[in-house]
Amino acid sequence: MAHTAMSGTGTTAGDDPLQTAVWRLRSRGCWTDAAALLAPHTGTAAPALQRAALLVERCLYTGSGWADAEDALRTAEAIAHEDDERGAAACERGHLAYASTWLGVRDRADEARAALGRAAALLDPTAPGRGLLDFRRGLIAEHLSDSPQSARAAYSRAHASATAQGDQLLLSLTWRHLAGLSLRDGELAEARHGFTESLRLSEELGYLVGTAPALAALAEAEPEPEATRLRTEATRLVRLLDGVPTWLAEQLTPPTAAV
Repeated sequence: MAHTAMSGTGTTAGDDPLQTAVWRLRSRGCWTDAAALLAPHTGTAAPALQRAALLVERCLYTGSGWADAEDALRTAEAIAHEDDERGAAACERGHLAYASTWLGVRDRADEARAALGRAAALLDPTAPGRGLLDFRRGLIAEHLSDSPQSARAAYSRAHASATAQGDQLLLSLTWRHLAGLSLRDGELAEARHGFTESLRLSEELGYLVGTAPALAALAEAEPEPEATRLRTEATRLVRLLDGVPTWLAEQLTPPTAAV
């Protein structure tokens, strides 16, 4: 998510009250409400970008709200003038196109790659948003290009950036995705460690919409009966959040037996 002129991201004491309120809503999957809090401030680039990012994230988790995200993103793109602002907007454009492709809504893979490439050209190598960009390039490499080696390299860069900046939310994501690649390679101990770290960070942040995926991911690396316990807890959280993330809800729901 783009950094804003307001202090903090709402995850720690002393942050801007607006950011704290936005984070509390976002972490519980209330993206529309969080975006509404930012709406009065979207005459400037940073809040407009943050609002767009929230609505793009909603698409990824719910598979809905595409028109709202597109409108918010176009507004943010129109306001952006500095390279870092245009780079952040391009990063969100790429993420929206990735979500559409990954969820099977519409194939926008070429758009996703082009937008993230544009973001890479615009963002300074030391820009705060560089780690998030690397993470999203890893998603495309893993899920759209089936290139696990490229994905690991991108996730590792994002992980290093998140560590240097103390970005706990991004760290929770990089730990989980690096662990997923380790599991794919049969490196069970390494996978279990990464999934455990991801879950710990999600719980410490109170990031409920990210906790269920972290629980389900750890279940893949644990033996029974622990695996079942983790999946049961993930299912409980998804139900608490009214079926969000929708893609995880589908994975956790057993197929209906044929009559």
